[in-house]
Amino acid sequence: MHDDSTDILRTATKEDVFAIRALIRDAYAKWVPLIGREPLPMTADYALAVRTHRFDLLEREGRLIALIETILYPDNLWIENLAVSPKHHGQGLGQRMLAQAEYIGRMLGHTEIKLVTNQAFTGNVDFYQRRGSAIEREEPFKGGVAVYLHKPL
Repeated sequence: MHDDSTDILRTATKEDVFAIRALIRDAYAKWVPLIGREPLPMTADYALAVRTHRFDLLEREGRLIALIETILYPDNLWIENLAVSPKHHGQGLGQRMLAQAEYIGRMLGHTEIKLVTNQAFTGNVDFYQRRGSAIEREEPFKGGVAVYLHKPL
């Protein structure tokens, strides 16, 4: 078990784009064979996203190990992406980053967070439901099913 007291949580700058892209590609690579294409987070323009969205980065020993990307909407805080380095799975980092998004949402006066995930990403829907999210709707998307979730804050 790692002593996370030396971990650094900070917001991203344009200098982080390469590390963000690398972490996301690493985190989502396992899903490519399952859905037959790169998941949308693997194809996003992170130079643009870092300028227009909020990224909270978790670093350990100078390396990016987890992130959460959020977008502020008038009625909710949208979680665009939550990614954890596969080398650091099982350490509670996903839960830690989700808690960060909930904190941001509350600080901004929102009463709800929302997100979408792919039904084929085994465990993702369960991860969010175990932490209080409920399925809002499901709809077909690129040959699969998009699952929209929401959680009151």
